[in-house]
Amino acid sequence: MEGHVDRNSSSSLRRALALLDEVAAATPDGGATLGQLAASVEVHKSSVLRLLAPMADAALVRVDSGRYRLGPRAAQLGAVYLAALDLRAVAHPLLEELVDATGETVYLVLPDLPEMVYVDKIDGPGRVRMASSIGSRQPAHSTGVGKAYLAFAGDEAVDLVVGHGMPARTEQTVTDPRRFRAELCRVRDRGYAVDDVENEADIRCVAAPIVDHAGSVTAALSVAGLATRITPERYEHLGGLAVRTARAVSAALGAPDPKIIGALRAEDG
Repeated sequence: MEGHVDRNSSSSLRRALALLDEVAAATPDGGATLGQLAASVEVHKSSVLRLLAPMADAALVRVDSGRYRLGPRAAQLGAVYLAALDLRAVAHPLLEELVDATGETVYLVLPDLPEMVYVDKIDGPGRVRMASSIGSRQPAHSTGVGKAYLAFAGDEAVDLVVGHGMPARTEQTVTDPRRFRAELCRVRDRGYAVDDVENEADIRCVAAPIVDHAGSVTAALSVAGLATRITPERYEHLGGLAVRTARAVSAALGAPDPKIIGALRAEDG
C-alpha cells in the first residue's frame, strides 16, 4: 500500500511540474487558460485545478482574468539560482566534453570590449602553444570568440569595436569595417564564427556564443588548434559541436529554450 501511495505522489508531482513548465512557457504571451493547461498536459480540468492550488498558495503561479502566469515566488527562486551561478564552474565540465569530442584546445571567454578576456582553458591532447591563456586578453575583431559574441551583441557593441580601430594581427585579419560587419552577418546565419588564422599565425578556431537567462549573449567558447588540423573541411562539424556545447552552457545559465534556438541557429554536428 505504501508503494502505491508513493507512486501516486510521484505521478502527481510530475504532473504539477509539467503544469508549471506550461505556465512558464505561456507567461510571456499573457498566460494560459485552465482549458489550455488541461489540454497541454492531457489532464482533466478538475485535476489541473487541484494541482495548481498549492502552487498558487505558494505564489509560484497566479491567476488574472482566468489566465495563469508565473507568480512572484518563481522570480525569487530564479534570482537565488542565478546569484549562485558561477559561469566557469557551470561551463567547465561541458568544455571537457568538447575537448574529448574534438581533440583540440577549448576556451571560455568573457567580453571586455574592445577585447575578450579568457577565463578558462582546457588543453587538447596536442597541447599546442598559443598566445591565449587564462587571464589574457585578445582583440574582439580578430578572434573567433570575439566575432561570435559581437554577431549577437547588437550594433552598439560592434560600433565600439570598429570605432576603437581594427589593426591587423596577421595577414588574414579583417580590418575593413564593411567586410567585418558582413562577416558578422554570416556568423548570425550559421550560428558560429571562424578565426581563419586572423589573430595568431598558424592557429584557427571555431567559436559559438553563450546566452544568459535573459536571452542576451554574455560569453563565448571556442575550439582552437593548429591550422593544419582545423581545416575548412572541419568548420561545419566543429561549429556544430561548439554550438551544441554553447547551448548546454546557456541552458545551465537559465536561458529559455526558444531564445537559445532563436539565437543559435546552427545545427548540431
